[in-house]
Amino acid sequence: MSEQGNGTGKTEDNTVFIGRKDTMDYVTAVVTQFKAGSDEVIIRARGKAISRAVDVAEIVRHRFIREAVVKDVRIGTEAMVSDQGESTNVSSIEIVLAR
Repeated sequence: MSEQGNGTGKTEDNTVFIGRKDTMDYVTAVVTQFKAGSDEVIIRARGKAISRAVDVAEIVRHRFIREAVVKDVRIGTEAMVSDQGESTNVSSIEIVLAR
């Protein structure tokens, strides 16, 4: 999963990658995507950021865009290679919000 973007956790399409920033930064990115006309926004996270992704989705749904629904949730495992060359598995999640 390539995490290229503009530094805000948002890419040029309708995907928001969750990282270490404050939860509300990602909520703002998702709401901005919806306000720009997207019918769906995908929230992606790996590892420890998974719980933050769930928080973002719930805050968007309950506080900002009440008509948004969780259309799909996909979970998986990604093989990653560490700096030392060791392979490790990292859990991942994709939450698709739609309105």
